[in-house]
Amino acid sequence: MSTFDPVPALCSELSLPHPGVSAVVKLLAEGATVPFIARYRKEATGGLDEVQIRAIEERRIYILELEERRAAIRAEIDKQGKLDDALAKKIAACKTKAELEDLYLPFKPKRRTRAIIAKERGLEPLADAMWAQALDSRPEDLAARFVAGEVPDVAAALAGARDICAERIAEDAAVRKVLREEFSKNGVIRVGKTKEHEHATTKFDMYAQFDEQVATIPSHRFLAIRRGEAEGILRASLEVDPEQVVPRIARLAKLEPKSPWAPELQKAVEDAFKRLLLPSVESDVRIELKLAADRGAVDVFAQNLRQLLMSAPFGTRTVIGIDPGQRTGCKCAVVDRTGKMLEHVTFNLVLGDHATAKARQILEALVLKHKPDAIAVGNGTHGRETEAFAREVVAGKGILVVPVSEAGASVYSASEVAREEFPDLDLTIRGAISIARRLQDPLSELVKVDPKSIGVGQYQHDVFQALLGRKLDEVVESCVNQVGVELNTASAPLLSRVAGIGSTLAKRIVAHRNEKGPFQSRRALLEVSGLGPRTFEQCAGFLRIHGGQHPLDASAVHPERYALVEKIANDVGVPLPSLIANDNAVRAIDPKKYLGEVGELTLNDILAELRKPGRDPRATFEPPKFRDDVRTMEDLVPGMELEGVVTNVTAFGAFVDVGVHQDGLVHVSKLADRFIKDPSEVVKVGDKLTVRVMEVDLQRKRISLSARKEATAAPTPRQPPVRQAARAPQQQQQQQKSFSNNPFARHFKK
Repeated sequence: MSTFDPVPALCSELSLPHPGVSAVVKLLAEGATVPFIARYRKEATGGLDEVQIRAIEERRIYILELEERRAAIRAEIDKQGKLDDALAKKIAACKTKAELEDLYLPFKPKRRTRAIIAKERGLEPLADAMWAQALDSRPEDLAARFVAGEVPDVAAALAGARDICAERIAEDAAVRKVLREEFSKNGVIRVGKTKEHEHATTKFDMYAQFDEQVATIPSHRFLAIRRGEAEGILRASLEVDPEQVVPRIARLAKLEPKSPWAPELQKAVEDAFKRLLLPSVESDVRIELKLAADRGAVDVFAQNLRQLLMSAPFGTRTVIGIDPGQRTGCKCAVVDRTGKMLEHVTFNLVLGDHATAKARQILEALVLKHKPDAIAVGNGTHGRETEAFAREVVAGKGILVVPVSEAGASVYSASEVAREEFPDLDLTIRGAISIARRLQDPLSELVKVDPKSIGVGQYQHDVFQALLGRKLDEVVESCVNQVGVELNTASAPLLSRVAGIGSTLAKRIVAHRNEKGPFQSRRALLEVSGLGPRTFEQCAGFLRIHGGQHPLDASAVHPERYALVEKIANDVGVPLPSLIANDNAVRAIDPKKYLGEVGELTLNDILAELRKPGRDPRATFEPPKFRDDVRTMEDLVPGMELEGVVTNVTAFGAFVDVGVHQDGLVHVSKLADRFIKDPSEVVKVGDKLTVRVMEVDLQRKRISLSARKEATAAPTPRQPPVRQAARAPQQQQQQQKSFSNNPFARHFKK
């Protein structure tokens, strides 16, 4: 078992204090979850937040993998009898996997190369002489001694020796580092269209002749180019200036210009650069660029998902959900304050006046019978018309009519989770139920959907899926535990996201609840099969029971601190229930009196929770306000001002729903009256945003919007470097357009 300690390296990399990092590493090794550590072990970690703890977790895995690989490489080279002290020190000093692999390359088993063939022909001594560059020997004279068998002449002998030297140069870690750095700092990605698509109009036409520095290319642009390559429309290469690199390689090879061997070794250097180093290192740099682009895209997706999951809930109130439909009619479902389905019906709005009148009767009867607080209408096809119909029906009744995103609803409707919840209902009825519940509590309902199906990312199908899945799972877990979960009404998918509870245990909790009735206390969780003290410790603080046996069960105070709070209530002289949510009583508490029993950070959390027990960190619900006279793209006119809702934030701008079934794009250059690089600086998913229509392309179904107050207030960001001389004037003009020729918007999702 390895005794390697990753803590010093983690402290150095992340600039975090040793005691906190050490505590996090220990707690993670013991099976503690990140939400639990961040919330309930603040004294141990020194108050490290969830982001810092996840960074420790991620880097710890990388460092341990690096150390494991280091040990394996050291053992393999030692097994070959080639591990000396100098090499061992170099291996020990490696800080990345790439550096390690460069050192291992000369010792790695490989297929038959030109150098290996030359060695088989006995030319290695000649290569050694070439490498040594003796001043007192002539290459032709020495090479003549090796002419025999498969080496027909002096030229062949020298060529074979050069092959051996070229491979030595290409496998030198210092040489590879130089070229890798040159690619990263000064390399250029050069893109063009393939011959088959050279004259065709494609969605990648912006890249017909395109150059950009490797160091500055944004992640979304690199992913777009990769997609164009994958579809056979684009060809791309990474290039460096040989005049900047070859002389440096020659110096590392210790080429001596005065030696008679210098011309031969120079040829070996140039051959190594062109034939061996360029393809290999370009491939490595492409992989690094892809990983960086993946991380950038995944971070954007995660940020958007967090904002969507933390959207303001309408609350525990009765809601009617409508899944609009034309051919099959509008599916309508009523759910009570707990999300339980009470009734469902179907009505049609496109079969003439008689059908519309009947639909009005059906909806009026539902409203009269169930007295809902709101009607949630899916924002898909026919959504705006259905929304307008519902508003007319409930006009003057004080009932909200709210458009709700349908993203991922069809995925949920056909999922195993939906089948288990509603085995006897049609897919479309399940969709209507989900729409109603999304209004009540977006978080509780969206956790049932694969995050990748919600559609708030960019290039989600092009990034490394394991990385995406892991990051999105972390976001869902974080949001669920930040808000807290009502134990007696939560679904199994929601419970499975609570710290320490997985899918299997969540189903057992629901089954126990169905069989035994609602849980009366958090402690009753220990009666669930398979839920032991360790799991209880991890999950209990994030579960809520309103109206239970213990008043603190409805709060975020962990059961391990109940005795302390009871003591505080006794000292203040009020019953525990009277202390909770009693600001005056909490103010009477002397915190210093209890610091010996608990740390200051935890005590502050307890006092804050006593003031506002079980507080929801999400914002107050406010319905979006779409214009009644704007329902389709045809209703949009350039210059028109609208209020919309941000549905997606990408690296190049924000997509906004203005109520016409097609989201419009606010390019990053038009998001603010100042220059910004990152759209997330000013907007987030779910934000209300006032925008002005700039351009409407009905044929391509594209809407260009601006959020700037003044059309000329913000400077346009620098365009990526492009080989403009090769472009026709009309192509240059097209490149300036804000959206109609923006390639990123065309293929960032789905």
